[in-house]
Amino acid sequence: MDVSLKGRSAIITGGSKGIGFAIAKRFAADGADVAIVARGREALDAAVAEIKAGTNSHVIGVQADVGKAQDVQRAYDEAMAAFGKLDIAVNNAGTSRAGPFEAMSDAVLQDDLELKLFAAVRISRLVLPQMKERKWGRIINVLNIGAKAPRAASGPTSITRAAGMAFTKALASEYAPFNILVNGLLVGLIDADQHVQKAKSRGISLDEYKAGLAKDVPLGRFGRAEEFANIACFLASDAGSYITGTAINVDGGRSPVV
Repeated sequence: MDVSLKGRSAIITGGSKGIGFAIAKRFAADGADVAIVARGREALDAAVAEIKAGTNSHVIGVQADVGKAQDVQRAYDEAMAAFGKLDIAVNNAGTSRAGPFEAMSDAVLQDDLELKLFAAVRISRLVLPQMKERKWGRIINVLNIGAKAPRAASGPTSITRAAGMAFTKALASEYAPFNILVNGLLVGLIDADQHVQKAKSRGISLDEYKAGLAKDVPLGRFGRAEEFANIACFLASDAGSYITGTAINVDGGRSPVV
């Protein structure tokens, strides 16, 4: 099966750590030029250096907060200046902020919408015209399984991600005639820095924290970011050329909704 991305160029938000970094690394390894977008300069530079050391792809880092419209435009402009085109957009930036509904202010929900939904909307709006011209494009929206099966006190994340799933489907239907494929990948329990911080906040070891949560996963473990990146690479390649408008769980079977 050919999953080569040679000759393609991609922009990946939230690309300096965790899932976003794993996707950027995999894309570059398979031949794509990659623009990584993230807020922290130090982590961004480290990510770019690591990927460059292992591939011959052109990799750049763009420091930007995609929760701000002007930063989205600047990130796009810098990526276009570097590559001349963008074939693939991965909307990955986000957090897993959640808590009781009565504690969720309008400002908290609005901030979440800006970072997760509107960032994806704005990036998609920028890349779609050139994808239409070439009749080839891939947009991958990284969501989470709460979009399909929200749990108690799971807002604002589950609310925002559900909106992202609807956005994915609407975009896929509209742009399928132009061979632009739009899909969602729904995160379950994947190893990431946020879990390290959550374990610390609860005063337990990371292994204890993960073991407790993994009891709800049929496969009995956390996923690896590389496993998630494998699916993203497949969808971004010509191998996934008949898949659009889907929301795929990458969760070891944890979600009760397929």
